[in-house]
Amino acid sequence: MASSDFSNMQSSKMKKDESFLGKLGGSLVRKKKNKEVSDLHEEGKNAINAPLLPSGTEIHPEDALLEENAERIMLDPSSHENPKFKDLVKTLTEWINSELEEERIIVKDLEEDCYDGQVLQKLFEKLSGRKLNVAEVTQSEIGQKQKLQTVLEAVNSVLRPHGWTVEWSVESIHSKYLVSIVYLLVALAMHFQAAIRLPEHVSVQVVVVKKLEGILQTAVLTKELTTTTEDAFDTLLDHAPDKLNVVKSSLITFVNKHLNKLNLEVTELESQFADGVYLILLMGLLEDYFVPLYNFFLTPESFEQKVHNVAFAFELMQDGGLMKPKARPEDVVNLNLKATLRVLYNLFTNYKNSE
Repeated sequence: MASSDFSNMQSSKMKKDESFLGKLGGSLVRKKKNKEVSDLHEEGKNAINAPLLPSGTEIHPEDALLEENAERIMLDPSSHENPKFKDLVKTLTEWINSELEEERIIVKDLEEDCYDGQVLQKLFEKLSGRKLNVAEVTQSEIGQKQKLQTVLEAVNSVLRPHGWTVEWSVESIHSKYLVSIVYLLVALAMHFQAAIRLPEHVSVQVVVVKKLEGILQTAVLTKELTTTTEDAFDTLLDHAPDKLNVVKSSLITFVNKHLNKLNLEVTELESQFADGVYLILLMGLLEDYFVPLYNFFLTPESFEQKVHNVAFAFELMQDGGLMKPKARPEDVVNLNLKATLRVLYNLFTNYKNSE
């Protein structure tokens, strides 16, 4: 073949190659531009669809997998650092640990320690005095949800008749949604008159992600976890001290009506009930039984012996069908007037017509 013919063929091939590469390059550029436009469109769509999404909150990959009309709720990150919310979580955690001390259960993280139903089961059994028919240890997700179902049905059967709104479910608890867990614990603490002071007016923000027509919609809601925990005695002591003496006089008349049968008389509510002896004797008189002396310390000397007596009196009250006193035995022993008034007023309400 002549060199000129070879050169012409090579030149023609190079032109074809350049033309092919040009087309390929143009195609790649167009794809890149299309992707940039698509990304920009997606960004704009998200900006339109999520105008209320707070800064710091991320749309999780699993949100894209939500089924139509399904939603996911999460605690706004800023609420995690809310001092009042952190105080509420701390108070509830310490309360659970106090209630379950005999079970040797220690809760450190409400989300991680409450989601499987084990702690909630033990707590409800302790507060209600009911034994639930559930497996003690469940490792599988199905087993955990079955236990939660049983526990929550028992909880709801107790709380619903008293007007509590159920803000929790098996799914929300098992998915470690802290707001649901806290709602449940606050309801239990208040219903069973836990001897704790819950922080007042605690609210948090939650982010709701919902899929509508294939598009993720987001909104931010405010959830009120606690309102005011002030009761009649808080109001009486803080705002109407002039009426306090009237209440104390009525309670003294009530207790002496019964204690006089044993030739005993009370003149000072704070101090004379602090060792628990008069409380125990009063319960025996109100329920018409003799309390064996070996069950309590008739002349208690130490703080522990006095706490034992008051705690034993509380047990007698519960045996008589009364709710567990809101006060702690230690508060009564420490001459806390409000705690003592609460206990005595509870007795007065239930036994004021007893002879």
